[in-house]
Amino acid sequence: MKTSITNQYLGTPLGQEANRILRNCVHCGFCNATCPTYQLLGDELDGPRGRIYLIKQILEGETPTAKTQQHLDRCLTCRNCETTCPSGVEYGKLIDIGRKLVTDNVNRSLTQKLFRFSLRKFLLSSGLFTLSLKIGQLFKPLLPVALGQSIPARVNQTLDWPVNEHARKILLVEGCVQSALQPNIDKAAAIVFDRIKIQSLRIKASGCCGAVSHHLNAEEEALSYIKKNIDTWWHFISTGLVEAITMTASGCGIMIKDYAYIMENDADYADKAKKISSLYKDACEIIEPEKLQAGKINTRIAFHPPCTLQHGMKLNGKIEPLLSQLGYELVDFTNKHLCCGSAGTYSITQKKLSGELRKNKLNAIESQQPDIIVTANIGCQTHLQSGTNTPVKHWLELLV
Repeated sequence: MKTSITNQYLGTPLGQEANRILRNCVHCGFCNATCPTYQLLGDELDGPRGRIYLIKQILEGETPTAKTQQHLDRCLTCRNCETTCPSGVEYGKLIDIGRKLVTDNVNRSLTQKLFRFSLRKFLLSSGLFTLSLKIGQLFKPLLPVALGQSIPARVNQTLDWPVNEHARKILLVEGCVQSALQPNIDKAAAIVFDRIKIQSLRIKASGCCGAVSHHLNAEEEALSYIKKNIDTWWHFISTGLVEAITMTASGCGIMIKDYAYIMENDADYADKAKKISSLYKDACEIIEPEKLQAGKINTRIAFHPPCTLQHGMKLNGKIEPLLSQLGYELVDFTNKHLCCGSAGTYSITQKKLSGELRKNKLNAIESQQPDIIVTANIGCQTHLQSGTNTPVKHWLELLV
């Protein structure tokens, strides 16, 4: 794609990066074929190609508008288009640049600002989130059906963190909301790692991996969390105490994988961030299935691969064979590559579109009548469960 980036942007790392990405695009339109929002809305500007043009126009001097912002806000950042693109366009990076440019030039309404600010503070305050969740669960039977469905059921903490020590160690980082929503997932991971002689060092992120702030365009806040995490984890990394870093939520995992890119122009943190990103591994990359007990299990499961796993980390097709090898019967379903609509905070900020995507996903899955729906991300798990009575679990929970 030919570009004419203005000097205002071309002289900056942001503008140079955008220019590099844009020039790889041949505007073929293959991306639109796998874009969830384009399929729902049929609007060119609500597909990757159209959004690329909007970002290009800004970089070439056109003033963005609230309409520009709306089209970029509607993007799930699922990166399905990156998997489809024959030219290797790094759309995820480009949409982040575009959103920053729009945020710098378009003033949101006071209502939107307050909503997004409140959402960040609510999700990033562990105490407030946990208290609100418990209150919601207590009064769930009295709430309207639609509201009650959005509140996850209370989960009993039936698992214990293993206490065995092993020579091999990994850093198992606990997320900011998962411990309240599904406390058994990280413990299940630690138990499975323990069985293959890997010790999980239990450590919390410094409030958040940075994804929530990043999703809501609060970049300075996101950078603050990233730096705190790097500082907290660096002792384990610099001393060689751990061989890998992992989280059981792929949405957080892809954020940590992106630390290297996000911090590449920070003189103090670039090298550390690069090292941390290189050490990050999803659980499916660490677990050795041949060391786990296999057997025939009369349970039909449908595995929904989160976009962050299949399109972000490019680990599509890694978990299903592992579950099959352990004896589960996997059922296939159509449009497995499409987003379920969770996408971080998208299910809250774009409720209508998110709900339609969830409905389409569940219709496809439940047409195969699985006993359990399985996924690898707390956001997908919670979002899907709010639309079905079929149990939705994390795949690691099936291994204990």
